[in-house]
Amino acid sequence: MREPAHHSGLRIRRLEIADAALFRDFRLEALQQNPEAFGSTFARENAQPLAWFEARLEAADIFGAFVDGTLTGMAGFSAQENSKQAHKGLLWTMYVRATARNAGLGRKLVAAVLDHARGRVELVQLSVVSENESARKLYLAMGFVEYGYEKRALKHDGRYYDEVLMVNFLGNDLS
Repeated sequence: MREPAHHSGLRIRRLEIADAALFRDFRLEALQQNPEAFGSTFARENAQPLAWFEARLEAADIFGAFVDGTLTGMAGFSAQENSKQAHKGLLWTMYVRATARNAGLGRKLVAAVLDHARGRVELVQLSVVSENESARKLYLAMGFVEYGYEKRALKHDGRYYDEVLMVNFLGNDLS
C-alpha cells in the first residue's frame, strides 16, 4: 500500500535527552488539547523544570512521529520494574495532533512501540478513555483486547471519565 503523499516526510524515532524541550512543549500541548486523555494535568507538568522532562525521557522509551521535521505525534513505552511484573510493558502518553489524525500516524506509532516491546516484555497494557472510540478502534486493530473497565478512572473539571483497560499479548497465545 502506498503512503499518502502528505506523509512522505514521515519519520518515527525515539526521543533523546536533547529533545527534552520539544517533548515538554508537545506534552503540554497534549495535556491542554485532550486533558481527559491523560492522568496528569497541564498545571502539574507546566510547573516542572526542563530537567523533569529530561528524566522522563531517560526513564522511558518515548517515540516521536515527525512529519517534514515537525513533531506531530508521540507514544511512550515503559517496562514494569518489579520482578514479578517485569514481563509487562505499558503504552502511555499516546497523542497525535488533531490536524494529523486519521492519516495512519497513530497506527505507525503504536507499531513502533510494539516492535520495541517485542523481546523486552511478553505483553503491553494501556488504558483509554471509554468515549475515545477512534483510539479504541485503533488499539483493537493493532491486536489489543479489552480486559477491564475502570469506572470513574479520571476526574477533570468535576467530570468523571471511565477507562477501558486493554492488553496486547505480542503474539503469545495466552488470552
